Amino acid sequence: VQLQASGGGLVQAGGSLRLSCAASGRTFSNYNMGWFRQAPGKEREFVASISRNPRNTYYTDSVKGRFTISRDNAKNTVYLQMNSLKPEDTAVYYCAADSRFVVIPNTPNYWGQGTQVTVSS
Repeated sequence: VQLQASGGGLVQAGGSLRLSCAASGRTFSNYNMGWFRQAPGKEREFVASISRNPRNTYYTDSVKGRFTISRDNAKNTVYLQMNSLKPEDTAVYYCAADSRFVVIPNTPNYWGQGTQVTVSS
């Protein structure tokens, strides 16, 4: 699976962004999809994931109520809607695909390239 993330940018605190990750190469609906992020000097961390059928979603505590993950299997795309952004959300965001686990581990089957999100105070 090839994953292409987009939608990052610079936004003020309290603002919103929507990240997209387009998949190609294999059957998208066979994979659980997720988002991770890595801030400068920190390890990459899990942000959110969504099951193959879009019924089940999972979030890290710090983004619950602010971020929403969704997918469109017809478009082979997963989204991350980010609202009420905070400076501590600043990071490079990566999408990931995994055929094994809904809560995607730090070693997924596939990584996408990152997209930078910067939240100014």
